[in-house]
Amino acid sequence: MSSAGVVAGIGAMLAAFQDRPGSRRAAIKRQGLPALAGACGLLVGSYAGAYTGPVVLTLVLTGLGLVAGSVSAIGPVASGAGTQLLVTAAIGAGMGLPEPGWQRVLFFLAGAGWLIVLRVALPATRFGAGDYRFDGERTAVAAVYQAISALLTATGGPEAAARRAALTAALDHAQDALSGPRLRRRPGSRTERRLHAQFTAALPLAEAATALAWAGDPVPARAAEGPRRLAAAVRAGGSAGPLPAPARSAPALRALDDALLGAADAFDRGAGTSHRGTPARRRGTAGAVLRTLLGSGGREYGIRVALSFGAAVAVAQALHHLRWWGVDEHWYWLPATAVFLVKPDLGPLASRILCRAAGTAFGALVFAAFAALLPRPAGLIALVALCCGLIPVAARHFAAQTAVVTVLVLALIMVGGELQASAAVQVSQTSWNRVAETLLACAIVLVVGHLPTPLRRGGGVRARLVRATEAAQSYLAHVLSGSDDRAGRWTLRREAYRSLAEARAAIALAAAELPALARYTKGTDEAALTLERLLDTTTACAVHLDDTGRLTARHTQRIADLLEELARHRDRAGLPAIELAAAA
Repeated sequence: MSSAGVVAGIGAMLAAFQDRPGSRRAAIKRQGLPALAGACGLLVGSYAGAYTGPVVLTLVLTGLGLVAGSVSAIGPVASGAGTQLLVTAAIGAGMGLPEPGWQRVLFFLAGAGWLIVLRVALPATRFGAGDYRFDGERTAVAAVYQAISALLTATGGPEAAARRAALTAALDHAQDALSGPRLRRRPGSRTERRLHAQFTAALPLAEAATALAWAGDPVPARAAEGPRRLAAAVRAGGSAGPLPAPARSAPALRALDDALLGAADAFDRGAGTSHRGTPARRRGTAGAVLRTLLGSGGREYGIRVALSFGAAVAVAQALHHLRWWGVDEHWYWLPATAVFLVKPDLGPLASRILCRAAGTAFGALVFAAFAALLPRPAGLIALVALCCGLIPVAARHFAAQTAVVTVLVLALIMVGGELQASAAVQVSQTSWNRVAETLLACAIVLVVGHLPTPLRRGGGVRARLVRATEAAQSYLAHVLSGSDDRAGRWTLRREAYRSLAEARAAIALAAAELPALARYTKGTDEAALTLERLLDTTTACAVHLDDTGRLTARHTQRIADLLEELARHRDRAGLPAIELAAAA
């Protein structure tokens, strides 16, 4: 395998990191955008490493870290793009390759593109109903109906809150699965139109089920049977058939019955049914992205990534120019390791560092054993293929993923010619150099992660919580206005619950940090819980208004109490104000 093959292999490996269970169309964006960012990083790093000195190179890569860190605050795909940008910049600057920078970029994109093509084109190991290209979308939509059924079953019991959160997660996943680029030209295939219609039909069902859960009264078992049969119909690709009708003794039950009738009609009419489309995410505007980049979350994360990455680059170059690591002169492992460690979406900082150190040590030991036993180069190429196949399985745990990637990268380095195949001592030295550099990167990130900054800490968590509060206010204002625009209401409801779910995930992650970091987000969990209750109450109000045209004293008093409770959290959690009069 030539050095060109090594670069292509790195592109495929990094693209594999971005793969997640879900639809093929969503994978195009989830893997394609980070691959493009990686190509840009490889280009910048290659030319900066070739034409600048250590000081200028450190400044260039530090500035790149500031940009990549700020971009990473936007969301998971942007975070993956920021990671690949920095990792490939370090590789391009430090990995000695004979090809010029522009050729490296082409090889990198070829490797990443090949993996994306395989992800999109190959059928799954277990065939579903209909067009296999939509198996991810079909599974996601069926999971929504199954989650609705589970929520109805849990209504009135202690598991209702957890089931409602699971319903939000299922809706988020289905919305992402259906929002990818079309596999055919507009207006889309028969299967695609049918799945969009089925997802749209699930929205009023989810709304009615949430209102019933808010009321807290157990519902008859047959109420959960209808969504369960709809989930089976989605999986089978057929019609819904007869559905058991729930009782119509309360507004939310009547709404559930009406939603079941609408869903059955949408299923039975099939692909010919007209639908209003999947509710779009309102945050995807340039203004919202810019606010995230320049907001407290983007600034805090950008500065932290820049400091960690820049310090790692500076220390790595100093050590290797002084030849303190012996025969191995390649320094890119240290800053690349720091990038993965500083990412907050991979788990709490302390656990990331422990997992990275343990995984690297184990991977280096395994690689040294394989390098001594396997024939070269065929055995090492087989080891590369084996590690690539293990990446999706190992991704379930950061330590396991680190161990697999360590073996994979060291094998790629050897196959690419950076290590002489006959130099057993060099192989062993290089493996343990990787362990030493990983421990050094752990120390750098641990120190930088706890440094005091002029910015208010916990900005990323508060930024998400503020976004969730603003979305909740828009949803509440729409419901209390008495608008008949139900499609608009469902879009606002989706955005509000989704924003809250993202905020709660960030809060849970921050709470698992060491006390020195966790204390900066203290009080945000209580605010998020109050917001959750407000959204559930707003949903119950919407369903009740549809049925009766007016709210009960229980609804209005509950909203007033929750807004008052939010006001108490305002200063501590940094929330914007929501006034009942303004919402109405």
